[in-house]
Amino acid sequence: MPELVVTKDINVPGIDSLDVYRQHGGYEALAKALREHQPDDIVEIVKQSGLRGRGGAGFPAGMKWSFLAKNDKPRYLCCNSDESEPGTFKDRMLMEKIPHRLVEGVLITSYACRVKTAFIYIRGELALAAQQVEKAVKEAYDAGLIGQNILGSDFSCDVIVHRGAGAYICGEESALMESLEGRRGYPRLKPPFPAVIGLYGGPTVINNCETLVTVPAIVLNGGEWYASYGTEKSKGTRIYGLSGHVKKPGNYELPLGIPLRELIYDEKYGGGVLGDRQVKAVIPGGSSTFLLSADQLDTPMDYESVAAAGSMLGSGGVIVMHDDTCIVGAVLRANEFYRDESCGKCTPCREGTYWLVEILERLEHGHGKQKDIDLLLDVCDNISGKSFCPLGDAATSLIKSSIRLFRDEYEYHVTHGHCQVGPGAKVHAGAH
Repeated sequence: MPELVVTKDINVPGIDSLDVYRQHGGYEALAKALREHQPDDIVEIVKQSGLRGRGGAGFPAGMKWSFLAKNDKPRYLCCNSDESEPGTFKDRMLMEKIPHRLVEGVLITSYACRVKTAFIYIRGELALAAQQVEKAVKEAYDAGLIGQNILGSDFSCDVIVHRGAGAYICGEESALMESLEGRRGYPRLKPPFPAVIGLYGGPTVINNCETLVTVPAIVLNGGEWYASYGTEKSKGTRIYGLSGHVKKPGNYELPLGIPLRELIYDEKYGGGVLGDRQVKAVIPGGSSTFLLSADQLDTPMDYESVAAAGSMLGSGGVIVMHDDTCIVGAVLRANEFYRDESCGKCTPCREGTYWLVEILERLEHGHGKQKDIDLLLDVCDNISGKSFCPLGDAATSLIKSSIRLFRDEYEYHVTHGHCQVGPGAKVHAGAH
């Protein structure tokens, strides 16, 4: 087990308070950044570290920072903590347990990007997380770590905590900015990208919570140190949120590239499958990614390997399904979420997600026809790549991959009128 980076000291009693956080080296990275480095140096260190966005897209963080337009408009930083992807619960843990590390990451990033106002946008349902971050921000203000001339330097920055109202779409960066500006959370057309014209028309950097929490350790220990973890192209560690049919669900920080099988079966992590059953399928990066089958368990969990296996590492939310899972039922459940969370701005997603659920309902409850399976793929084709933002594409991933891997199970629903496995199958077995 390598040393922890993001979750280091996370279970120390009282680490959520400023005093205890400082006793464990808190804000030393901020002091070092302000004392020893110019803003551009920090950008270079983060580029050297190979840190990539932990929100889903995996874009190199330092490169993103260097794209900020050079003009005289105020610059902004938005920390995207609107964690709403099903199967993902890492940012919530970081904000609840070690909020000062996020605040420190926000401040260092603001310094690196010459930002004077930073926003931490927290998902509406995460009440405790918001409370903890608000408390940390207040403590930091009182200690002179936020505000004017931080730690006696000429760097000044304000940090504002903003709670969302519970809309998944606001996790999309442009919808998040719309929401912050007081409008309905609809995605914006790109280009222009936020780095050029973002929040309030100024150049804006938007990073996920876990990404920013990683920054203090990189500044303290250097880019090469961080890059020594992980793989050639996917450097560092990341938090894998393991859930579903595993004995020990939870967040595990591990180097990128750990085999999926090890994450699920190792006693230190997942501890194996519930009831010692067989794995049927795994969602590797939150519910908007493509299913992996049981014979892909040796896939290394890094960006390139998961992409080569036909899916995405996404948010790192690993959902395990054992062999007594009805795939049609599971996919229906996930798609009800996308139907409910579609913002309605564009027709393919607004109408398409509704019809996907209607067809899946028919199949799941024994009223489906053979042609419905191809109709699902046809509707997916009319949504994917044709929606205004990635939510539409996200709604199609599980359907397309589940039909590719488990078409026979969809056909069983048509021919038998009920599930092949799971509770639905047992009800019918009892009836005969």
